[in-house]
Amino acid sequence: MSNSESCCLAKILKVIDILQKRQKDSDCFDLGCTKPIFGPTPNIVCYNTRPITLYNKDNSLLTVSYDGDNTSSIFRVEDVSGCCAKLRVLIFNSDDATYTKTNQFVTVNLKCFCAVKCLEDAVVDC
Repeated sequence: MSNSESCCLAKILKVIDILQKRQKDSDCFDLGCTKPIFGPTPNIVCYNTRPITLYNKDNSLLTVSYDGDNTSSIFRVEDVSGCCAKLRVLIFNSDDATYTKTNQFVTVNLKCFCAVKCLEDAVVDC
């Protein structure tokens, strides 16, 4: 068994990464067999991000600083290789329940975490 096969969080984040990359190349208005999502589409909205939070082994959230004194615990998967993931820090805008990307990235060893929580899919200008 390879290192990445024994890292269940890497498998989950790799699926998210593939879905996000596939969404960039798909036609959001395709309602036929190649529709990029399952289920009904009453309002065709093309989400391109599945925001996540990661929990340390002590059940605390991974929190990263950006732009000086600001912190965030919300990330967008940018790449997964083995048990390492490159994550982009996202800012949650509580006024309109949207996310803003930052230019801050963090690379994490996924074996150091015990849980991932997927937040509601969103549109993030990437």
